[in-house]
Amino acid sequence: MSVIPPLHRVPPIVVMGVAGAGKTDIGTMLATRLDVDFMDGDDLHPQANIDKMASGHPLNDDDRRPWLANIAAWLSEHTGEGAVVACSALKRMYRDQLRQACPDVVFIHLAGDREVVTERVTARAGHFMPASLVDSQYATLEPLTPDEVGITLNFDASRDELTDEAATWVASLE
Repeated sequence: MSVIPPLHRVPPIVVMGVAGAGKTDIGTMLATRLDVDFMDGDDLHPQANIDKMASGHPLNDDDRRPWLANIAAWLSEHTGEGAVVACSALKRMYRDQLRQACPDVVFIHLAGDREVVTERVTARAGHFMPASLVDSQYATLEPLTPDEVGITLNFDASRDELTDEAATWVASLE
């Protein structure tokens, strides 16, 4: 059963956080719950970014700019119908870039313990992001500030609990 009333407009949503926080899982589940499209931001990375991360080098602001432009374009294509995208959105300036293209975007920050993330990333098979880059993700992370529309959830909760919390929060937005 949907938490969102039928006439409630779903805003564009970015599920953000460091690698291994659960962005793809929670984003997929939330999009299903809200009956909107989902995109894994990893699928919008230019190949050069994937190659750089796979070789153990963190992305810099210049590397992320075209990737964020791809995500912003995807979100803009879904204006008015709602959508969920999984995107690290680690820095305020990255979130600002997304807001420039999609001013009503909201953020769900999955946050928690670095050791948990390192274990999760180490256990992932077939992903280009190595566990050696987890520290660089935490070093880059700028949590949401009070003037940003968003919520921070502890990723240690179950996927169902996180999805419920996120959907309830989205339903509270008017």
